[in-house]
Amino acid sequence: MEWWTWMTFVGVITALIIFPGPVALLCTTHGLRFGRHRAFATVLGGGVASLVLMTLSALGLGAVLATSETAFFVLKLLGGAYLIYLGLQAWLAKPQSPLADASGPVKGQSVPAMFRQGFMVGIGNPKDLLFFAALFPNFITIGEPQLVQFVILALTWLVIDTTLMTLYATLGSGLGRWFDSPGRMRAFHRITGGLFLGAGGTLIASSANR
Repeated sequence: MEWWTWMTFVGVITALIIFPGPVALLCTTHGLRFGRHRAFATVLGGGVASLVLMTLSALGLGAVLATSETAFFVLKLLGGAYLIYLGLQAWLAKPQSPLADASGPVKGQSVPAMFRQGFMVGIGNPKDLLFFAALFPNFITIGEPQLVQFVILALTWLVIDTTLMTLYATLGSGLGRWFDSPGRMRAFHRITGGLFLGAGGTLIASSANR
């Protein structure tokens, strides 16, 4: 792979990943509630989901979804339903202090559960399959070993995605002291819950209009 091709890819995906989406929102939320170190499990979950989607896209599933409205509809419905579930969880959560919630391994959510949530949110949007199917061919050189190029692109995405999502988790963790009051924490739950509900509803509505 040419150096300038890789640098162009880095610039494109950095601009795309840094724009906050459901995974970034979840990382920020977990950073606030459970601390930056534990929220890294959420970051890894989202990163692994991206890696799975990239692999499935390379294997041709993205092309299948582009031609199968039923499969695309079902996957978007499941992804939207999970976001709505997270939204309801956040909306109904008790307004506990984030500093107390992150103070020990017994309190708050378990690390495996945080990883699982990050993975489910990341894997729950089938549009990413189509996105990777459309993005990667622009940076693959025909005539050169394609597997090696795919691995380079996938690992580059994973490193940048993990770095930026960690920054979101760190941002959330840094807000912990400001939200150390029941009223502010309740407002935070309502806002993040509303955002997840909106994202899930939008995903389901867009699948219905397809």
